[in-house]
Amino acid sequence: MNELLFSKKYYVRKLQKNDIDQIYGLCSKNHLYYQYCPPYVTRKSIESDMMTLPGNIDIKDKYYVGYFKNEKLIAVLDLIDGYPKKDIVFIGFFMMDINVQKNGIGSAIVNELIEYLTTLKYKEVRLGWINGNLLAEHFWIKNGFCPIKEDRVVLANRTIK
Repeated sequence: MNELLFSKKYYVRKLQKNDIDQIYGLCSKNHLYYQYCPPYVTRKSIESDMMTLPGNIDIKDKYYVGYFKNEKLIAVLDLIDGYPKKDIVFIGFFMMDINVQKNGIGSAIVNELIEYLTTLKYKEVRLGWINGNLLAEHFWIKNGFCPIKEDRVVLANRTIK
């Protein structure tokens, strides 16, 4: 998997420790997300998220990436390759800059990513949102994800053809 191919429209690259201030600037403005998913973001929590992995997954299979438009960070995506099975990818986190939300850019990013994953023969993309976060629920369902398990977190998937 090559993060540079996640998008044809935006420059995508793995984010590093020296990007934490930019990531914090983007995330800290998304108050609604942290109402549903506390605690509120800190620079330390971002650094931790950059390294957090599910069991049996190697760091080489983690893509904590930024989407850039004219060198400005407009989205952050945390994707795990091969989780929970080899032919599935898991989106652990996706957040857009609030200044570019609600104009189709997030949906375009997700659909471009899925288009790329289709060329790599994945069968499914999974993710979760906090039950009751209607904004997240609407966004993911609009982008073809279907709930497969509901609890405090709604687990959803989108099958890739």
